[in-house]
Amino acid sequence: MWVLTPAAFAGKLLSVFRQPLSSLWRSLVPLFCWLRATFWLLATKRTKQHLVLRGPDETKEEEEDPPLPTTPTSVNYHFTRQCNYKCGFCFHTAKTSFVLPLEEAKRGLLLLKEAGMEKINFSGGEPFLPDRGEYLGKLVRFCKVELRLPSVSIVSNGSLIRERWFQNYGEYLDILAISCDSFDEEVNVLIGRGQGKKNHVENLQKLRRWCRDYRVAFKINSVINRFNVEEDMTEQIKALNPVRWKVFQCLLIEGENCGEDALREAERFVIGDEEFERFLERHKEVSCLVPESNQKMKDSYLILDEYMRFLNCRKGRKDPSKSILDVGVEEAIKFSGFDEKMFLKRGGKYIWSKADLKLDW
Repeated sequence: MWVLTPAAFAGKLLSVFRQPLSSLWRSLVPLFCWLRATFWLLATKRTKQHLVLRGPDETKEEEEDPPLPTTPTSVNYHFTRQCNYKCGFCFHTAKTSFVLPLEEAKRGLLLLKEAGMEKINFSGGEPFLPDRGEYLGKLVRFCKVELRLPSVSIVSNGSLIRERWFQNYGEYLDILAISCDSFDEEVNVLIGRGQGKKNHVENLQKLRRWCRDYRVAFKINSVINRFNVEEDMTEQIKALNPVRWKVFQCLLIEGENCGEDALREAERFVIGDEEFERFLERHKEVSCLVPESNQKMKDSYLILDEYMRFLNCRKGRKDPSKSILDVGVEEAIKFSGFDEKMFLKRGGKYIWSKADLKLDW
């Protein structure tokens, strides 16, 4: 059978137009028939490529290749749910006091590294609570020295961090993110970030100095809610000059901060999308601002709980997978509900190693 190629087609066409005009029409008929047969042959060949014969009278479409397993590039490990603050909108509350033995936690982190993890973020609860920050410090050092992860970060309320911790572990930490929702101390107390005579804002400034002194990239996380949505934080954020200012819209999670089994009632903190957008517009001059609406937040994080189970938030609650310690990362991550496209869209992949940030310490 002929196969249609540019050379064959040109030859056919040339042979036709070399003939006298009287015989031109007689030559066009077989040419059109030849073209029709050739295209039909190619179409049939493509169709057969998508069919697999199962028997004399039975065919089925060829099965598509299975999707590639999700790579846990960036993982948030909430190894404790305990906290010394009582933020009214908290979406990871103190429902258990469990913390994995240190060696088991290290084993899980090694499994994640072998599965492709590049960044680990330690959070809680308050991660500096267990063993006064020593448990956390040992995990940070393990991830940077033994696993050689490009990025190790922490999210903390900052109230329990001491300079000695920086002296012992600061060199192994890339980013420290401190939660600060307001620069008005009365608002912080209303939210639940008050702790006796300690001033949350003053402590934030002290931590900023320590990050500079011990060469740790400084970041701020703020949850925008009913009590701070009208605040203008532009000047304070610029003065602190964090590498990133993550601005979250207050999010409801069933069983955590809303619903029958919840330890918090966050409904009174919730703001609408338009209110959130107005807050962002007010702070558009802050170049380090990274906004995250409810839609961006919900499925774009890989979250491990205290048992090293991935938490699926697609249905507005946290449904756990089996632990990676029992079934491995590849099996457990199938139930994570992770939306990698949204992870990239919200800027989840960025320059996250302090060696690459080129900061002016």
